Amino acid sequence: MKSTFRHFILIVALLLSFSGIKAQQITPGAHRVKVYVPMLKNKRVGVFANHTSMVGNTHLVDTLRKLGVKITVIFGPEHGFRGTADAGEKVGNYTDQQTGLPVVSLYGAKRRPSAEDLANVDVLLFDIQDVGVRFYTYISSLQEFMEAAMESGKPLMILDRPNPNGFYVDGPVLKPPFKSFVGMQPIPVVYGMTLGEYAMMIAGEKWLSPKANAKYDYYRTASNSADTPFHFQIIKCENYTHQSKYALPVKPSPNLPDMASVYWYPSTCYFEGTVFSEGRGTATPFQVFGHPSLPKNLYSFTPVSTAGAKDPKLKDQLCYGWDLRGSNEEVLKKIDHKVQLKYILEAYKLFPEKEKFFLQPKSGKAEDYFFNKLAGNAELMEQIKAGRSEAEIRKSWEPDLAKFKQIRKKYLMYAD
Repeated sequence: MKSTFRHFILIVALLLSFSGIKAQQITPGAHRVKVYVPMLKNKRVGVFANHTSMVGNTHLVDTLRKLGVKITVIFGPEHGFRGTADAGEKVGNYTDQQTGLPVVSLYGAKRRPSAEDLANVDVLLFDIQDVGVRFYTYISSLQEFMEAAMESGKPLMILDRPNPNGFYVDGPVLKPPFKSFVGMQPIPVVYGMTLGEYAMMIAGEKWLSPKANAKYDYYRTASNSADTPFHFQIIKCENYTHQSKYALPVKPSPNLPDMASVYWYPSTCYFEGTVFSEGRGTATPFQVFGHPSLPKNLYSFTPVSTAGAKDPKLKDQLCYGWDLRGSNEEVLKKIDHKVQLKYILEAYKLFPEKEKFFLQPKSGKAEDYFFNKLAGNAELMEQIKAGRSEAEIRKSWEPDLAKFKQIRKKYLMYAD
């Protein structure tokens, strides 16, 4: 009987091997407490975190406190430390009821810690679950946090997490005139890097502030780092590669409730820069989108006020448009490792008042259009207006994408 059982286990192992299935579970950096907690002992720690900063079923802050780490301040990004605020909603400072710790909002009156915020901190710790899309603001918060850490000479540790959209690179590369908090660097919409890899890139390419760049150059040499165990360190994930299809255990923000929304987000977030509903105020944001003036034979839905979308676009209005809902496997097949443009192109064709399709800024300047901030350029809007095909538009991305991919290669910590 024991021999038969051993043969069964061997056969299963071989089948897993031949089918390419990874038997090893992906472990985010935050879970590797034995690696990084010793470096935090006897230090006053400032933690940048939100509701996704989990170690198993326990929040990182609670995990560290139980292990004897002294946390003096918490910093929170867009949607707040507990992840309940609307997209774009400004959040103020407050005391966290569950821990009694002060929470400093970095998505309100300011976007980086001040010298006063860091006065009672020895080490800064960053742990946020990102989704790997340029206009998702957590990477902008990361840059601001890195600059504050390096400019002040505070050691920074990043607990890396898998990128759920890390298995492809696509979309237009941002051009400098369109830099904003929804796009700060010359990267494509889907950049195929974890936060740790991205942090290495913006530091290595000197894309930080001049003072932060100078400090990074100074501290990265071993001879200048003798006063502290680390100045800029990344705790890697285990068993992750850029071919992994990592399912998020916690929704990263109120309007990305499941993996289907996470997968569609790079393609359908463009509707935020138009008069269309992008599905906020429904159970499936970024999977449904439309407008009241489209043909009534299309899919219909009505955005309503919900937690995380208190005042959604076209609230309480019957909209007609598209329904992209499906299983994760179906969605991944439809996306096909590409930013899908066909929906925004078709929506523009069907919309009767084309001059009103894109949300217009008061200034009328190209760089102030929110659609252009999302796209990272003014060309995409003009290509849509001119009726360019998806193939023509995608071809225009190729030179900049090729350059970015060469830069990206230098900073990958995981197999591609």
